[in-house]
Amino acid sequence: MAQISDKELNAVTRRIATFSNHLLPVGSSGGSIGFCNASMNDSYHRIHGEVPSHEVEWKTACDEHGKEFTDIICEKAVDEGIAKITINRPQRRNAFRPQTIKELMRAFNDARDDSSVGVIILTGKGTKAFCSGGDQEFRKADGYADFENFGRLNVLDLQVQIRRLPKPVIAMVAGYAVGGGHVLHMVCDLTIAADNAIFGQTGPKVLTYHLLCYFCNKAHKKCPAWLIVIFLLDSVAGPNCKVC
Repeated sequence: MAQISDKELNAVTRRIATFSNHLLPVGSSGGSIGFCNASMNDSYHRIHGEVPSHEVEWKTACDEHGKEFTDIICEKAVDEGIAKITINRPQRRNAFRPQTIKELMRAFNDARDDSSVGVIILTGKGTKAFCSGGDQEFRKADGYADFENFGRLNVLDLQVQIRRLPKPVIAMVAGYAVGGGHVLHMVCDLTIAADNAIFGQTGPKVLTYHLLCYFCNKAHKKCPAWLIVIFLLDSVAGPNCKVC
């Protein structure tokens, strides 16, 4: 069996601790390395011990032309192996338009090609919505029109891209994840949901069927109950949330 050096082991341990701390943030003092204040009596800390809670330095990434994104925020944690892609349209509940899809695909391509990135987080700006699906303001008779007035959204291309990424993609969901936004978190490898997360699919309300085969395929891979929950109950919410 190949041996791992102490330096490599420490780097891996730090990255795991940093990622866990980012999903469940705890306070730290003065940017120095601190430790989680949670009780050592819970099962996690009995197994893993104290978790470092040092502050992570995030660097904003641009597109391949060096320009800033308009609909998303792409960040990378320095020396931590984490890329975070945020849908930045909170005024529209992070609904995506054609421009959003184009930027998401470019950001995922960049994260895939960056050898310093080991895991990707997909989330939405703010706490009210992860993503509410396609922006109906851009929907025309022939589809969602972009700035060039082409009625195309390319969201299926994005979904396939996420599924085929060789790096794990984790959806960090707070608020609504409905319609196309619900599909986005489903194509990720793992979903971390806040207490106010609300998941729902619009298909059962308008009797559409195009996602049925997709959910049949996904349900047995990610959660066997998803198909029953979505198509019989329309939506499922966190313990402290209302059903949409």
